[in-house]
Amino acid sequence: MTGSGVEFHTGPRRVSGLPWVSVTDAQNHSCDRDDAQATPQPTTPQVVAGVAPKGWVDHPAGLEFEYLGIADNPPVRTEYNECWAHQREVHAEVSSHQRPSTVIYVEHDPVYTAGRRTRPEAYPFDGTPVVPVDRGGEITWHGPGQLVGYPIVFLQRGIGVVDYVRRVEESVIRLVAEYGLKAGRVPGRTGVWFPSDGVGPERKVCAIGIRVSRQTAMHGFALNIDPDTAGFDNIIPCGISDADVTSMGRELRRLHGPDAEVPSMLEVADRLEPILTEMMSFQPYEMSPDIPRRGHPAFLHPMS
Repeated sequence: MTGSGVEFHTGPRRVSGLPWVSVTDAQNHSCDRDDAQATPQPTTPQVVAGVAPKGWVDHPAGLEFEYLGIADNPPVRTEYNECWAHQREVHAEVSSHQRPSTVIYVEHDPVYTAGRRTRPEAYPFDGTPVVPVDRGGEITWHGPGQLVGYPIVFLQRGIGVVDYVRRVEESVIRLVAEYGLKAGRVPGRTGVWFPSDGVGPERKVCAIGIRVSRQTAMHGFALNIDPDTAGFDNIIPCGISDADVTSMGRELRRLHGPDAEVPSMLEVADRLEPILTEMMSFQPYEMSPDIPRRGHPAFLHPMS
């Protein structure tokens, strides 16, 4: 832990095998895909004899982790704009090959942020101020009880943006599975979801919105551990009006009863670290299956 309250954890360093899809400057990935086809498994050619593919640049290996405030005792929440400025500083260092790819873990003070695709009707119904940001996707809420991860990852030539997002999703799917929770992808929609059931529709537990500039991803994911999800009542999260928002805590209580133990934010961040490190090595992996889409008129947590 440094004096600034930032803790660095360095993951294993490795050579990665990558799919051959170009990354262009200033790309954005939105909350939803335009089609509802089954999520494809990205192809990942192998690195031969440890030799990196043609066109790769010399970039520091490995994946570092910054625990920004959440490892403090007591934990400290971080104001969004302060963290966004820090993201840009780290992005400049990673994209210029001055430091390894880095994941920033943080818990924010309550805030609404709106990506470039946000429609006016999705804004807070009561006129609450919103921070416009340069990521893909629409509007979302950040606040206490939600682990936000900002992977600032240099994407070597050949790493597809969609493949990168699928790997972030896969990391969270595997993480919640360690707590006995079965989540997955919904075809046509980005993020991590629980399936619809006899009580309500699909429920999103983790939202994802990124921007890629100078071959380096920024922004990232927001995993609901156990927040007060009332913050989502005031908006249409990610512009999706026919689905619900949930949390690990809510799903654990559904499964085990009201006294179910909910992990701390620091525990979740620690357990996610090796999974992200593995997935960001861009080695081939077995992608979790999609969850079936079944609409339901009832809402556990109405959003409109």
